[in-house]
Amino acid sequence: MRAIATVFKKEMIDTLRDRRAIMLMIVLPLILFPTILKVMVSVGNRQAHQAQEKILRVACIDQGNAARFVEMLKERTDVELVHASREEVASLIRTDSLDGAFLFASNFDDNVADMKPGRIDFYYKSSGDEEIIESRLRKTVDDYQKELLDQRFKRLELDQSIIEPVKLESHNVASIEERVGNRVGGMIPYMFILFCFIGAMYPAIDLGAGEKERGTLETLLTAPVNRFHILLGKFGVVVASGLLSAAVSMTGLFFAIKHSRELPPQFLDMILRILGWDTITLLLSLLLPLTIFFAGVLLSVSLTARSFKEAQSMISPMNIAVIVPAAIGLTPGIVLNHKLALVPVLNVSLATKAIIAGTVQPTDLAIVYLSLIVFAVLSLAGAAWWFGRESTIFRS
Repeated sequence: MRAIATVFKKEMIDTLRDRRAIMLMIVLPLILFPTILKVMVSVGNRQAHQAQEKILRVACIDQGNAARFVEMLKERTDVELVHASREEVASLIRTDSLDGAFLFASNFDDNVADMKPGRIDFYYKSSGDEEIIESRLRKTVDDYQKELLDQRFKRLELDQSIIEPVKLESHNVASIEERVGNRVGGMIPYMFILFCFIGAMYPAIDLGAGEKERGTLETLLTAPVNRFHILLGKFGVVVASGLLSAAVSMTGLFFAIKHSRELPPQFLDMILRILGWDTITLLLSLLLPLTIFFAGVLLSVSLTARSFKEAQSMISPMNIAVIVPAAIGLTPGIVLNHKLALVPVLNVSLATKAIIAGTVQPTDLAIVYLSLIVFAVLSLAGAAWWFGRESTIFRS
């Protein structure tokens, strides 16, 4: 154990002396979450404010019908009526020359007078902020429809309650944790897993291919220390680097949420309550075997490479193998089960989402831990096998 600790200490000191390693392991995770959160919230609020305050350019082709509806549009200070023909409405909306258009059927007033439904064709373009614009324009239609209904009920001398034979009152029994966990819970493990991999990647490359390129690995092997103990020392540094990067990213997320002025206070309290110490502890316990798995794979590839640059080119495509499963965990409707609990990276993403939502099943969580431990042991065994081969160490 003393030999392993000595190698670990030596390699950790060398790693912490490297500015690039510090940037990837500490600085980047610490500042990225606050920056991303601030930019996302600021841009989102600005876009929503612009969409709400924008003067809407609207065409209304009434064909001599719905005089009251046209009057209601003119009364709105946030609407500018624009003259357009029926044929050019769609093209004007596609090119953003119009925000929306109402086309009334030629027999609209006659149908309304006969207490039949009158047809209105509503044209708009929805691809983001336009949904806010659509809801603003629909409000006038809803108000107009309410006026027509009131007139019909007065004409028939009926109580409006007769059209409500059933009064449905919905009660959502899902907790706040479940709703937040299912909507945004997948993003948190996605970022942590990514930083965990990135934080372990650079030290693994440097402690394997980097030492081979500098010629210091042969010197280390001449020391009176068991080769497996040397590997465990290096392995420990890679694992610690990955966990440190993940822990720093958690810290950055915590301070970003706590000190964000743009987020509503109720939302802040809810998020901070969900991200309690029990949740963080569970997440770190999931990341530990996953980081060991990453460390074994990264060290194996790094030891195989001839140089630092070659190791980078070999490891870079592995980012996809980490990003894709973690991103799948963001997909709505995909939940943790016995089969998905066996898939590395994806199982951590889904398990974390379930933990945040408070819906995780003990059996599924146990399978996740068991599968991660198996993958971690296999990756360590693979790294030991590669490190024990002379053809790997002295490959040039």
